[in-house]
Amino acid sequence: MDLHLLSQLNEAREDRRAAILVTDLDSGAQRLVRRGEEPSADPLATELARRFRSGKSGLIEAANGQRLFLTVSVPPPRLVIIGAVHISQALVPMATMSGFDVTVIDPRTAFATEERFPGTALCADWPEDVLATRPLDAYTALAALTHDPKIDDFPLQAALAAGCFYVGALGSRKTHGKRAERLAEAGVSAADLARIDAPIGADIGAASPAEIAVAVLANVIAALRKEPEAGS
Repeated sequence: MDLHLLSQLNEAREDRRAAILVTDLDSGAQRLVRRGEEPSADPLATELARRFRSGKSGLIEAANGQRLFLTVSVPPPRLVIIGAVHISQALVPMATMSGFDVTVIDPRTAFATEERFPGTALCADWPEDVLATRPLDAYTALAALTHDPKIDDFPLQAALAAGCFYVGALGSRKTHGKRAERLAEAGVSAADLARIDAPIGADIGAASPAEIAVAVLANVIAALRKEPEAGS
């Protein structure tokens, strides 16, 4: 492998950026494609997008008969949960079993305790302080679950600005309407506001904290793996 490409691939991994190494098995030629930098005219554009979503490497045959191997490097998906609430207690083990690196952030020390979240990456600090040293990125999902604007609003803005693949917030449509007004006043665009999954989670009639956790995780996984619908 070309040392320059290897250096670029390692740099992408360190920065939690997805990249695909395309190797022509006949000629040995290689190129590196970083997510977000792939040209729309790339003949492999559709396949690259699919591989970035699936995270799976593999052999393909191009339209011109080339045999290409795609080595896919994507960062492990993260789920950042704002609020050490009952829904979070159910969501953490579900998301962990599904392969997510999970972090729970809540400045309310009565809620953010080791007893309530054993073995969990738990931050009993304000989200703005935590995210200053652990920034969000495109392979992170954020679920805001506190119902408290003082805690939820900042990480929602940060998640939208960082291009998180999923951004969701707990609350009724009325609550979200007020939230959207606050975020709009703070400078969040209408397009970004439309990205927020609110009321949070898949519409399955969830009632209990565990059921709501299932609904949230369903939409997180769908956002990570499914191809976006046309026009969305």
